[in-house]
Amino acid sequence: MDGHAMRVLMVAAEMAPFAKEGGLGDALLGLSRALARLGHDVRAVLPCYGSIETGRYGLRHCLSIEVPMGSLGRLPCEVLEGQVPGRGVTAYFIRHDPYYARPGLYGRDGEGYTDNGRRFVLLCRAALELAAALGLQPDVVHAHDWHAAAVPVYLDTLYRKGFGERTPASLLTIHNMLQQGVFDKDLMEVLDVGWEHFHFRDLEFFDRVNLLKGGVAHATLLNTVSPSYAREIRTPDFAYGIDGAVRDRGDDLTGILNGADYEEWNPESDGRIAAAYSEQDPSNKALCKDDLQRELGLPPRAGVPLYGVVSRLVKQKGIDLLAEAMERILGLDLQFVLLGSGEPWARPFFDGMARRRPETFSCRFGYDDGLAHKIIAGADFFVMPSRFEPCGLTQMYAMRYGTLPVVRATGGLNDTVENFDEGTLGGTGFKFYDATAQALYDTIGWATHTFYNRPEAMRALVRRAMAKRFTWGAAAERYETLYRRAAQMRTVRNPSA
Repeated sequence: MDGHAMRVLMVAAEMAPFAKEGGLGDALLGLSRALARLGHDVRAVLPCYGSIETGRYGLRHCLSIEVPMGSLGRLPCEVLEGQVPGRGVTAYFIRHDPYYARPGLYGRDGEGYTDNGRRFVLLCRAALELAAALGLQPDVVHAHDWHAAAVPVYLDTLYRKGFGERTPASLLTIHNMLQQGVFDKDLMEVLDVGWEHFHFRDLEFFDRVNLLKGGVAHATLLNTVSPSYAREIRTPDFAYGIDGAVRDRGDDLTGILNGADYEEWNPESDGRIAAAYSEQDPSNKALCKDDLQRELGLPPRAGVPLYGVVSRLVKQKGIDLLAEAMERILGLDLQFVLLGSGEPWARPFFDGMARRRPETFSCRFGYDDGLAHKIIAGADFFVMPSRFEPCGLTQMYAMRYGTLPVVRATGGLNDTVENFDEGTLGGTGFKFYDATAQALYDTIGWATHTFYNRPEAMRALVRRAMAKRFTWGAAAERYETLYRRAAQMRTVRNPSA
């Protein structure tokens, strides 16, 4: 098994640039391309959402299949095929318009589609039917989040002997434990794996079906997107009811950090910012700060610390902690900018704060990619007070731009940011541990004091932060190791496979 190129089939709800609502889409793209560069045969299966521009991406008809869906009968699906931008990755798109030709990927107006269980069970079973029809014989089927979690269930039940020479191993990656795919138990009739799997160590969850829990029970191996999050999801505070299931698989659970896209996020070549700069010569960062202040209507003051937030304005991201501390934070001698959208209360709250404190606070709502780049380049500090953060990417981008993260020490934030050491001047940012407004305020106060009173420390922190790299190449090598381990485990467990 060691050394040979592996056949990997990815199954997921998102993949940039075709369909993306969050970090999952970027992760699929980055990991798939990095694995292909290592020489592996990587293919991805996605829903063919109505928003995907098939002509733009050159998607073409591959084949038609009928997918067995238990009590729903066999559903006809067209499969489209195309190439992922870059080199070496083929993507297949499952087209079933009654399920996927809709305005949103998961729902609309903040509400998930009521048939999401069926929509993503179809994705999972269609992916396996497609693989069998094309004779792909993957070594590993890599399922991502609850949307693809029925794949390990199927590989351990109905498709245990469905791929010719060998049964593929499965790897389930949990990108966000909060979303688990919980549906009424009549979904068991659609899954069609048998009611014997509806119990507390398998798919059953308070008399409902929990697809992620079933995937955790059946996957050959599990991982999540940072070492700290892999520890956290074994506990009730982070596992949302299935910590026991995760602990049962503790020996099979690994944490692997996501990588960052340094082609997109590079201050030396970023055309969206006022001036390019590098870790060897960061002097033009001052021009980016001045540009950001002017763009957002703040007085252009070079000597004041400027804090930035680019985030979904939701409780997971600790935005309520920021709101609670905001009045006191703005009482410090600093400036603050915010970009994002989210919970209904957030916009009027921060908008009102900006009107009251126009000299020190400015905000914009929605998502503006150009402004996000300007904030990450122009700010001195980047604030992420998350209650939980499986991996996080913006703190990685911020460090590359010499913008020091101020983060809660959770999940990937804890793993990627090194806390400032007053004695050695080591570190890449500032961390706090309690999910409280007071802890956030105190840490911003600490960073502000350092800015004003420890210029040599600031230079050392910026230099160290800009030198950090979190690459998809490094992540892909760790995934390769997991794939080989999973394939070996599957062979041992199924010697006839």
